[in-house]
Amino acid sequence: MRNILPVLSVTLALLIGWYLAVVPMNAQWERDQAARAGTQITFSELVSRTMAQDRPRLPAPHQVAVELWNSTWVEEMTGRRGWWNTGTLSNRSLVYHGWITFSATMLGFAIGTGLGILLAVGIVYNRAMDASVMPWAIASQTIPIIALAPMIIVVLNSVGISGMVPKAVIAAYLSFFPVVVGMVKGLRAPDAMQLDLMKTWSAPGPAVFLRLRLPSSMPYLFASLKVGIAAALVGTIVGELPVQQGGLGVRLLSGSYYGQTVQIWSALFAAAILAAVLVGVIGAIQRVTLKRMGMAA
Repeated sequence: MRNILPVLSVTLALLIGWYLAVVPMNAQWERDQAARAGTQITFSELVSRTMAQDRPRLPAPHQVAVELWNSTWVEEMTGRRGWWNTGTLSNRSLVYHGWITFSATMLGFAIGTGLGILLAVGIVYNRAMDASVMPWAIASQTIPIIALAPMIIVVLNSVGISGMVPKAVIAAYLSFFPVVVGMVKGLRAPDAMQLDLMKTWSAPGPAVFLRLRLPSSMPYLFASLKVGIAAALVGTIVGELPVQQGGLGVRLLSGSYYGQTVQIWSALFAAAILAAVLVGVIGAIQRVTLKRMGMAA
């Protein structure tokens, strides 16, 4: 309860602030409509109408919740009868779009994590890579991803690579850097006394890496993985914006095209829920791994 109550308190405060912001954000439309009709609108009517607009500037929380509920699982009837074959997922379903985003995110995250770990090992064990690769890795993150994503998609499409791979490349681009930084910090975590002790035992390089540096890097690695998976999800959604092949990014863009703000907010919350689930899974793996290694209670 000590962990849940602060979260609930902050959530309640955000909901109250959200509801309070809905009225002034959407009030002008209702006043204009009342002025055109030549009628007066009371404050209570103004509040109720701003909470139920079809295309509000700022949708109310209950509108977003209803849209999430209605669009999470939407099926298209196949025409074949039977409880086992009621329909297929519609492209209006958030589960459909979420699965596309999730697939590209995990592929990019796997690529970015593998590349980040390999670069970190090279940076720690090779001074030339430390002096050359690390500055370039830092400089690469200064390029705005919103400008880089279309370039990556166009270049890969020109060589016949399309679909999930371009989005995965963008996700890998954003996720590898936290892994590099965290893993370098973790591999360098053992102090001089520990390294000297390994030398006293005449431990070879692979043994020092496997028995000292790698176990010491685990807390840093998992912390960077949590950042990396969230960054990979952002990269995937940004990579979906220039294309129309499905995904939460496409859902956001279609809502923007047609002025469906409730749809935009529901897609945003779906992305946030997906990110929270992915980070939670990594946190659970972290707790189990560190406990088995004797590094956590």
